[in-house]
This record gives sequence, structure tokens and C-alpha cells, in this order.
Amino acid sequence: MTPLLLPPLPYATEALEPHISRRTLVTHHGRHHQAYVDKVNATVRDTSQSGWSLERLVKEASGALFNNAAQAWNHEFYWHSLRPAGGPQPPADLSAAIQRSFGSLGGLQHAFRDAALDHFGSGWAWLVAAPGDRLEVLTTHDADTPLRDGPLPLLTCDLWEHAWYLDRLQDKAAYLKAFWELANWSFAAENLARASAPRRAR
Repeated sequence: MTPLLLPPLPYATEALEPHISRRTLVTHHGRHHQAYVDKVNATVRDTSQSGWSLERLVKEASGALFNNAAQAWNHEFYWHSLRPAGGPQPPADLSAAIQRSFGSLGGLQHAFRDAALDHFGSGWAWLVAAPGDRLEVLTTHDADTPLRDGPLPLLTCDLWEHAWYLDRLQDKAAYLKAFWELANWSFAAENLARASAPRRAR
């Protein structure tokens, strides 16, 4: 198996400033994300799982291998959930889905903020496409991810302290507010389109 590689950020390390600093991105991507990638490679080396894709490892592995594979996958998804010119409005199809499920973009942001602030400990906040043409907000603990056996993720926000502590210290709420200044609605809309494609095909 070709070793899993750390995917490059889809933007320069200073591109998310002033909302997320270059210092945070260098540490978060270059150290934390890199460490998960390295641990996956070390664990699968010379095993039957060495030929598995990262997505398969997330869906089928257990224990420490799952934790590191899921964190590697979650982080890559998180980087694409952000963009320098994020916001302020989602594309039309995603906007309509948000209106149906939350009443307004503000309703989504309120629900997302509350779920993230109420989440105890490390983990992730997600906007997902659920059955019945609904969008939902959910949180997962530690490395857990909807990719494992849940609804299709559209957007995620990292709730581990390493995502914001260098910039915000203990102010998690300020980090969550900044997240909406960077939200990559185009990425979320592309994920929603993939979720809708099988239904349209039928």
C-alpha cells in the first residue's frame, strides 16, 4: 500500500485570518492532522488492512486504528468545510433545504451553536443530510463521525480545543462565531447534491 499522505490545505496557511490564524493552521494541520496520518500508516503497515482506503478504514476498523483513521478523515473534511471567502449565503438548493429544516439560515446557525456549546469534551459538530429530505445538526464525541454509519455529512466544525485555543483561549463561542465567517457553502451544496442524486435517479 502507498502510505497515506497528509493532504495539503486547500488554501494558504494565512488565508483564514483574522478568523483562524496561520499559527493555528500550521499547528492544527501540520502537527495534529499529520500525527493521525502517521499513526494510521504505522498501524496498518504489513497487515491485511494496508490496502484499505481511508474511508474503508473509518467504516470498518475498530479501536485505535478507527480513532486515527476517523480523525484523519474528519480533519480533511473540516479543511474543506472552510474557505477564505466563506459565507454569507448558501447556494439556492442548499438555502431551500436550510429553510425547510431550520426556518432560516439564522435558525441553522443558532441550532448549530447551541449543539456545539452544549457538547461536553472533544468532538465534532456536523450539518448532515438526513432521511426524508431533512437537514440536521448533530455532534459526535472524540473521533466519531457520521461517515461510520450515519447520515451524509455536509459541513463540519472541529470541537477539539486544538482547533481554537491558540487564537481564542477558552472562548469557544467566539470560535463558533468565526466559523460562520468561513463556512464553505459551495462544499456543503456539492455534498447535498451527491446525497440527492440517487433519489433523482429513481
